[in-house]
Amino acid sequence: MKENKISILSTRPLAHTTMMLAEEKGIQIDVESFIETRVTIDNISGNKILKLAKKEVAIVFTSMNAAEAVIDCLKAINAEPEWTIYTLGGITGTIVKSAFTGSEVFSDAINAKQIAEIIIANEETEIVFFCGNQRRDELPDMLKQQNIAVEEVEVYETIETPVKINMIYSGILFFSPSAVQSFFSVNKVEPATVLFAIGTTTAAALKKFSSNKVLAGTQPHKEQLAEQAMDYLMGNAEL
Repeated sequence: MKENKISILSTRPLAHTTMMLAEEKGIQIDVESFIETRVTIDNISGNKILKLAKKEVAIVFTSMNAAEAVIDCLKAINAEPEWTIYTLGGITGTIVKSAFTGSEVFSDAINAKQIAEIIIANEETEIVFFCGNQRRDELPDMLKQQNIAVEEVEVYETIETPVKINMIYSGILFFSPSAVQSFFSVNKVEPATVLFAIGTTTAAALKKFSSNKVLAGTQPHKEQLAEQAMDYLMGNAEL
């Protein structure tokens, strides 16, 4: 068996194909989630979603968790809204486009700032932002500065589940500021460990906790970030 010379810790589960690719390259990937999410839709927010489903409104998702929570709620009430939806690309965009076939979906953005820029360019006057309890301020602040009304509807919460890591990894993959916070609440990293972030917001969070090299992925896809990390650590590519 080929000896593993490179080891990666992913803070989110990866596809079987990605794990197999790593094995073929002689790279060890361990997976450990440092956060959990829980849907928090109650009677009030559920009724809000039901009312919105009957209207033509502009909707924003900046996370897969928010999208899935709303999608499950709509399925439960057998509603198929015709919304204008602004969302991230990657898996979030794929989920949204698949579920909201009767809606116009803008899913080219790689971060919340770009979503806000698209909303502003489209001259929306008000939006509904489905979010979690730890949502970032950037998007609503940008929209409010342009006099765009923002109604926030919390549909899930993020719970930190820190785990002490004893192994030294060549690289660690992070996919949210919440996971960064949870990880560093009980862990430190060796100076040589490279930290990979799914986007600029997560990269900024990492720089608050560590002086290690931080590299942000070029697309909002977790599998692509893992592949870019593998190539970088093998010396085959730059990020």
